[in-house]
Amino acid sequence: MKNEIKIFEQNNIRSAYNEEQEKWYFSVVDLIAILTESENPRKYWSVLKTRLKKEGSELATNCSQLKMKAADGKFYKTDALDVEGCLRLVQSVPSPKAEPVKLWLARVGHERMKEMSDPSIAIDRARETYQKLGRSEKWIQQRMMGQETRNKLTDYWKDHEITESEEFAILTNIIHQEWSGLSVKEHKNLKGLKSQNLRDHMSEAELIFTALAELSTRQAAESTQATGLEENKNAAQIGGNIAKHAREEYEERTGGKVVSDSNFLPKKSKTQQIKNKKK
Repeated sequence: MKNEIKIFEQNNIRSAYNEEQEKWYFSVVDLIAILTESENPRKYWSVLKTRLKKEGSELATNCSQLKMKAADGKFYKTDALDVEGCLRLVQSVPSPKAEPVKLWLARVGHERMKEMSDPSIAIDRARETYQKLGRSEKWIQQRMMGQETRNKLTDYWKDHEITESEEFAILTNIIHQEWSGLSVKEHKNLKGLKSQNLRDHMSEAELIFTALAELSTRQAAESTQATGLEENKNAAQIGGNIAKHAREEYEERTGGKVVSDSNFLPKKSKTQQIKNKKK
């Protein structure tokens, strides 16, 4: 099962692709949040699920419990539906966004099949998405180079007995804490983010130092053939520390700070960002 974040009108939707079934599954709570703009989409879904069960609908019982990444960076089981189930969910929720979401779901399913036959399509689509969101070409290049560095690191972990989603999250957090001085959650809070992908809201400098930390971690792990969680924790600390020293020298020489509270959220969300930081 491959986990990804899909973007719909600046909103993140957690998703997972089942290679055997060749199906996408999407977080129900994330879809509910978009359709209803509810402040508590989890509660909205709980009430709706109870109503659907009473009505004899199979929608709620057809939900799969899949582990997806939460706002705290950890993976928890959450209700997820395939494209067909999501389309039925949309029909059960009165929303002006129903039709756009339906079209988006249909497109996502089609795009995945094309990407499997030609991986370059996924790269082009990611670049196009960032361009539509107003990112600069330099930022896009750094984001995609950083993702390649990240992929090489996670590939190493997979080949050296790091298999649980929670272990990936633990190692990622160690690296981030070491180089930035903040946990992933603290960094997201600083930027006023919730379900959004932190890296999609990093500055060019933040992306560069994140990539340096993850590159250094992989090379440290490779030098000792680190295997299992404990050995890779040590490599993560080494890699993060290398980037930390580079960051401190950069800040001393430039007089600026790398870690910032800036983000790419729409302007209308600024009030909500302030509220998020106070929580």
